[in-house]
This record gives sequence, structure tokens and C-alpha cells, in this order.
Amino acid sequence: MFASLPLTAIVAVFAASALIIAICGVIMTGRADTLADRTGLGEAMVGAVVLGAATSLSGTVVSVSAALDGRASLAFSNSVGGIAAQTAFLAIADMTFRRANLEHAAAEATNLIQGVLLIFLLALPVAAMAAPEVTIWAVHPVSFAIPLIYVFGLAVSRRVREDPMWKPVRTPETRHDTPDEEDGETARKSTLRLTSEFLLLMAAMGLAGYAIAQSASTIIDRIGVSASLVGALMTAVATSLPELVTTIAAVRRGALQLAVGGIIGGNMFDTLFLTLADTAYRDGSLYHAATDQDFFWVAVAVLMTAALLAGLITRERHGPVRMGIDSIGLLGIYAIAIAVQLVL
Repeated sequence: MFASLPLTAIVAVFAASALIIAICGVIMTGRADTLADRTGLGEAMVGAVVLGAATSLSGTVVSVSAALDGRASLAFSNSVGGIAAQTAFLAIADMTFRRANLEHAAAEATNLIQGVLLIFLLALPVAAMAAPEVTIWAVHPVSFAIPLIYVFGLAVSRRVREDPMWKPVRTPETRHDTPDEEDGETARKSTLRLTSEFLLLMAAMGLAGYAIAQSASTIIDRIGVSASLVGALMTAVATSLPELVTTIAAVRRGALQLAVGGIIGGNMFDTLFLTLADTAYRDGSLYHAATDQDFFWVAVAVLMTAALLAGLITRERHGPVRMGIDSIGLLGIYAIAIAVQLVL
């Protein structure tokens, strides 16, 4: 599709698509926050399921498109690289929340259980890679297990929200999930219209994701760079821009549980990329076609998720340079991972 275009035009398409994804993400945050209040599902659940899935759509398109083209490394690294990038975005959002550390103010049991489930889901591809290459219709059994565990995890998260056995200690900095007063324009819109607008934004992000996948593939062929490098640091970051934008926007709106839940929920949803990509990849198991560089990002995602969970549990109120130690750890892990990836 882009093979005949000059490299500068291809890079421009990539950048323009990333910008479209970012703009749509800003608008979607407000819609998601309003829908969370109107439906009564709560910010953490809507952030995890609705906003997390919607902002991950462009990344889904990239992984599936790459897998269909036989680019296993790009499909795999785009998924797990996005999880690492999105987790790092929480540390950036922490910088914008000056009242206290974000993980302290946004404490909620739903986010904790989803973080645990995310680590479990990330362990499955590693188990698949270490196990024999067994496929059913060219799909590895782990790819069938991931969506089942994801749905089970959502059910557990819903139960934890409705009847929590653990509650965070309330402090003056703790922000609770309470319905916000809608502005005049939003109040005049029906829930159906808000939902329709949300779906249209999702469609635009999906098309932008396809353009990113095609332009990234062309860049790999033209320059000859590693598919793992492009997937983990270019397409993953570009398609994760909605998470960065929506997280900062949610923090500024005071929807802190939506911000944290959107990142963790989006990361959980990103593991479904692997199931879809493995299904689209027709040359066998995606997990055995991926490289060691790709699985390196699985380890990075696990380390960052563990650091985030530690921050949500310890709930440090204030840390160095007005950031929590866990946020500094997230940025440190991600920076080291990038340096290692560039050397590999």
C-alpha cells in the first residue's frame, strides 16, 4: 500500500495517524467518565473495560495486520511493548497530580486485583514459548486460554468492586469515585448518543491503527531495522498515545480511578492482541516465531506491573521530586529497557 511512497511520506503518514489516535483519546476520556457515572459501573471498571478496550483498538489492528503479513515479531512486540509504555505513562501522569502521589489518591481494590490478573496473563506467553510447539488449527492452546482468563478476571473484578474484602485507608488526599456534575452540553446528550460518539471515535482509531501498521512494515523493509525495535518502541508507543492522553486528561478531571483503571485495564486487554495475532498468523505458533528480544519486553512489563502494584499497596503520600518511589521505578525500568533494546 505504501511501498511506492517516499520514506518521508511514509513517516508523515505514521505521525499523522498517531496524532489522530491521540486526539480521539482526549475526547473519549470525557465520554467514558460520563458513561461511568450514568451506568453506575464506576470509573475503575469503565476504565478497565470500556476505555481500556477502546484505546487499545488501534494497537489491536497493528498486531493483527502484522500477523496477517507474517510479521510475527512486529505483532508480538507491539502488544507487550505497548503494555510497558502504557505503564510508564502512569508515572508521567503522577507528575501532573500535585496534591499527592497518584497511586495513593487512586487506591481501589479493583485496580489491585486487575494488576495481579495482568501478571498472570503475561506469564502465559512465556509458558507457551517454553512448552513444545503444539497448535490447534495453527493456534497455540495458550491463545484459547488468554480470553477465557480475561473474561474470568473481569467477573472477579466486578465482584471485588461490589463486595470488596479490602478497602484503602481514607486520607485527606484519597479521591473517591463519585459522580461528577455534567456540563450543559453533555447533559443534553442522551446516553445512546454518547455511546454512538464513543463508537465513532473507536472506528477512527482503528483506521489510524491500520495506517500505522502498514507504514511501520514499510519502514522496517526500507531501513532494515529490527521488527522488535519498531514494534516495541514505535508502533507500541504510537498506538499507546490514547492511554497517555486519556490518563493525563482523567487526572486533570479528577477521575483518578478512571486513569489508573484505564491503564491496567488497557494492559489486560492488550494481552488479547496475542490471541488475535496468533490466530491471524498462519505459519504456526506466534509464541515460537517471536524472538528473544520480543520476550524481553514481557519481562519488562511484568517488572513494571509489580512496581505499580507495590505503589498501589504501600500508598506513599509524597516522594522525591513530588513523585512516588514506584513512579520513579517505573520510569527507571522503562529507560533501562529502551537502552538494552537499542543495544540488542
